[in-house]
Amino acid sequence: MSKYREDQAHRAYDDSPDRFRAHHPDDAFDGASGVLFEQAMAQTRMAICLCDPHQPDAPIVFANRAFRALSGYEEAEIVGRNCRFMQGPGTDRAAVRRIRAALEQEEVIVVELLNYRKDGSTFWNALHLGPIYDAEGRLLYFFGSQWDVSDVRVARAEERHARELARELSHRMKNMFAVIGGIVNFTGRTRGIEAEAREINERIQALGRAYETTLDEASSGFIEVGQAIRSVLAPYDPQGTRIHFEGNGLRSDFSAVSVLGLSLHELAANAVKHGALSRQTGQVTVRWARNGAPGAPTIVINWIEQGGPPVDLQHLLLESRDPGIVDRMLAMARGNIMREWRKDGLWATLRLPLREDVA
Repeated sequence: MSKYREDQAHRAYDDSPDRFRAHHPDDAFDGASGVLFEQAMAQTRMAICLCDPHQPDAPIVFANRAFRALSGYEEAEIVGRNCRFMQGPGTDRAAVRRIRAALEQEEVIVVELLNYRKDGSTFWNALHLGPIYDAEGRLLYFFGSQWDVSDVRVARAEERHARELARELSHRMKNMFAVIGGIVNFTGRTRGIEAEAREINERIQALGRAYETTLDEASSGFIEVGQAIRSVLAPYDPQGTRIHFEGNGLRSDFSAVSVLGLSLHELAANAVKHGALSRQTGQVTVRWARNGAPGAPTIVINWIEQGGPPVDLQHLLLESRDPGIVDRMLAMARGNIMREWRKDGLWATLRLPLREDVA
């Protein structure tokens, strides 16, 4: 006897209801527990049936209320028939063959297949089949439970479609950014402004990195802030040792990608040219969190540079009188940036509104 059979034999259904005992009159049977078993089987919301493998074509000998509700058939239309009566033209033949093989080998199988109700409507059935043995290891019945997973299948299909759409969108956006970059480079060369064109292209590339990693979430209307931050800043720390990230699983409105991406790109580019990342010992810490009152939440991002060259306060104070691109972008998004120049680097705090329903 197989190990599975031995295990099943120890928990055999000796308390099977009276309607099944006629098939196995020698089985030990406790009438009281049999009644409880039958009531439990009948009242459970899981659709359940039992088939008798000792009769020709292994007919159904019991189908509970949930099975009848799921299939649309009455008990008299179910009992005595093989369960294949719920199959139809759309039922996968390969799945049916797997079921047949499992029954022949007395194995447990779980398979999803398309079934048909009495009214002709279809549903996806997560079918669980397995043998039931008596205390001696003899096969008594095949147990079948059915679960309507049509909604689950639809959700899977929608998720799969969303992933495919995201991949296609990613491909198209890469092409779009590449075309824009090519136009900018061409214009820069023909007009003798290569340096300006290169600076614009760096911003375009930063936008592309921010969007590419958040496209999977686009259909839901929000992004994971940390994912966008890491993607934008990755090129400025190829070894992953100089920019440190500290944040939670904060999510934000998808429209925040552009502002976040370009703002952090500008800060990183400045750090590479003049700040902490211009020195081998320099470090940058980026922290992000949710802040603000319940009715007016905000994204708060702290940019902390350490180990950079001494700060030329006079130059920075003069430069700060003319707000740069970061200030203008944040202002248009109803956000702001506060800067504090410390001895070895810039400390900046960026704030952006956060939609309450995706906080």
